[in-house]
Amino acid sequence: IQEWWGLNDHVKDICDRFAAEGFAAFAPDIYQGKLATSPDEAGKLMMALNIGEAEKILNGAIQTLLSNPSCTSKSVGVVGFCMGGQLAMYAAATNPDQVSACVNFYGIHPNVKPPYARMKAVVLGLFAENDSSVNADAVEKLRKELSGAGKSFEFHTYKNVGHAFFNNTRPVYDQESARDAWRRTLEFLRRHVK
Repeated sequence: IQEWWGLNDHVKDICDRFAAEGFAAFAPDIYQGKLATSPDEAGKLMMALNIGEAEKILNGAIQTLLSNPSCTSKSVGVVGFCMGGQLAMYAAATNPDQVSACVNFYGIHPNVKPPYARMKAVVLGLFAENDSSVNADAVEKLRKELSGAGKSFEFHTYKNVGHAFFNNTRPVYDQESARDAWRRTLEFLRRHVK
């Protein structure tokens, strides 16, 4: 699930990378064709997001993927980046019988409040030590919320990197951390999406 920039070439490339690893992959367009080129535009699109409409798009993506003949699993994994990380948590919580794994790359959206009590998916959280958007306090808050709801999760925080360290089109990209996060993501999905 896309970052706050929209369904851009970077997100499409990640989808292709999953497909190259043998996964049936689908990247929904949460902004329905809109793309941001500046942080100001991206922030406006993110804050204007209609959560109800986003949930319909996410549910439709899950159903489309599960009904595709190339999808051989009975459940899906959701993977999201930045805003998409929080939306991945939301999709996992609102589609508990279809989502068995959720990977949250430094997810944030102040208006998205996943109903964690409903979630059945196992969560992998991948965070950055020098992230002003999803800082250590935000990660600890999420840890407490998931623990309090009795959910299964594992978190990893990468040292000396910032928010969006996985995005190889941005100056904050960190190749070593991104490579490790990709390895962890693939192993996690292969364990939890049968």
